[in-house]
This record gives sequence, C-alpha cells and structure tokens, in this order.
Amino acid sequence: MEDVKKAAIVLLSLDKELARSVLAHLPPEQKERLTLELARTDDVSQDEQNAAITEFRDAVENRTVIERGSLDLAGELLGDEATDIVDNVRRSMESVPFGFLHRAHADDVLNYISEEHSQTIALILSYLPTNLAADILSELPPDKQLDVVRRVANMEQTSPEIIREIEKSLKTRMSALFNQETEFSGGVPLVAQILNVTDRLTSKGILEGLERDSEELVEEIQRLMFVFDDIIKLDNKAIQALLKEVENSQWAMALKGSSEEIKAKVMSNLSQRAAENLREEMDYLGPVKLSDVEKVQQDIVDTIRRLEDAGEIVVANGDGEQFIS
Repeated sequence: MEDVKKAAIVLLSLDKELARSVLAHLPPEQKERLTLELARTDDVSQDEQNAAITEFRDAVENRTVIERGSLDLAGELLGDEATDIVDNVRRSMESVPFGFLHRAHADDVLNYISEEHSQTIALILSYLPTNLAADILSELPPDKQLDVVRRVANMEQTSPEIIREIEKSLKTRMSALFNQETEFSGGVPLVAQILNVTDRLTSKGILEGLERDSEELVEEIQRLMFVFDDIIKLDNKAIQALLKEVENSQWAMALKGSSEEIKAKVMSNLSQRAAENLREEMDYLGPVKLSDVEKVQQDIVDTIRRLEDAGEIVVANGDGEQFIS
C-alpha cells in the first residue's frame, strides 16, 4: 500500500476537526496529493485500516467504520484552502482517461462493459488501475479473457475521437458527468501489471492460452511480471532455494547493480564466510557494464520462474505471501 493511501486512510479514521488540523500543516504539493487520494478512497477493509493506523503509531482497536472519501469531504477538511486545491485535484482527476471509473466496483463496471466488443473492453482496461482491471478480467469468460489480453498486449495508438466516443457512451449509461482528455495506453507492460495482481489460477490459464498463439509474447509478459528487484518480496526459504541454483559469480555481477536492501536480503541468507566471499568477489569485479548486469539479473529471474514452474517455490501475485514446498 502506498504511503499516500495510508495517510488518507488515517485521516479518514480521525475526527474531522483533528484531520483538518493535520492537513493544515502540510505543504501545498502534499495537500494536493493527499486530497486526490482522499477523493479516490472508497471502501477500506478493517485490515487495511488497522495496518495504516499501526504504521502511523496511532493504533487503536474497534474504530468506527471509515467514512467514504470524496472531494466534498476533502474540501471540508481543507477549510479555507479548499477551493483552489479541490479545483486542481478535480482537473487532475478529469485529465485521466476513464478516470470516472477509478472509484467504481469491478462488478459495476463489468455490468456495463461485459457485452462490449473485446477491443472496446481492452481499451477500457488499459486505462484502469491494475487491481481494478485484474478484478474485471477475472470475471470475464475464459475465451473472452484471452481475446481481451491479446488485444491489450498488441494495442496500438487509438484515435482520440474513438476514445472520446466510447467514454461518452459509457458515462451516459453510468450517469457520470466527466470530460476526459485522451492518450495512448496498453501494451505488454500493462498486461504484465494486470496479471501480476490477478489470481494465480486465472493468470496461468491466460498465459497458457496465449502460449498456443505466441510463445514469444508469453515469454515477454513473464519477464515483466517478475523483475530482479522483486527478489526483496521473496521469503528466506525461497531465497535459500534460489541460492542453490545460482552461482556465486552470477550473484556478484547481479548485485553490483542492485539496492542495498536487496544485497542485505541475499547476504542475510548466507553464512558469514560465504557473505564475505561474495562481497570480495563483487569488489574484485570493479566497474561493470550495465548491460552485463541486466543480463545476469534476467538470468536469475528466469531461474526464479523455472523454480516456480517446478513447484519448488511460489511467487505470489499481489498478496505478498510466498511459500516453498
């Protein structure tokens, strides 16, 4: 969960007067970011609320239900400063294609677009937050899922007039009054983002279906679904399984281009002597080409995928849990 979303949840959990006081102490740029998040915040689970409050060291139990966020509520909290900031936020929200759908529930959106042509659904999903797009995708029939994913992956620039026409029709049917500007979205990276937060069974079925048409497309999507920096999300057992499969020289090269957090994650799963040897080998390498580092990092990602396919480790999609058999 992003920090700005946590801050919005905490503010919505507070008394309005106290929340207004907190908001008053923020610089203008942060106020606008937080106001935008307040406007977008809809239903929040008890777990999300508790986690946010705990992180801000104001943990309390059995709090009342969070009030639904809106621009009107954000305006109340901002007080005298409301007009300019809320107007800026409203313009920001309206500049996002299909932004009026961002606070809708997946089932509601699905009711209005499920009978649309796959190309239209693909276009709409390409502009939605990945979690929302994933929820909608998972509810489509399997054959339509594949068709939509193919079209998102292969999407080219779409005429602004066509997008405006689709938006206008959808907004009319959903009784939402927003004026949208349009821009291009879509492509393989977006498919990877959506499948990363789709449940494993659904994403596996989609990838298997796509593979029948294009193994290259599936490989490209899989490479983007888990990147080297995502190693930080693996638990220690998964890291230890990976250490057995990757040579020390590969780790030395790969870690040259990684963050201190990732280095610490890998080193902590080695013995003291092995960690020292790895550091020495990294120092011995000296300056290295970025392209060489990226190649080795991708090799390690491919190893992670191989271990996952073999059932030796499980890389979770979106819930942060990993398992090893």
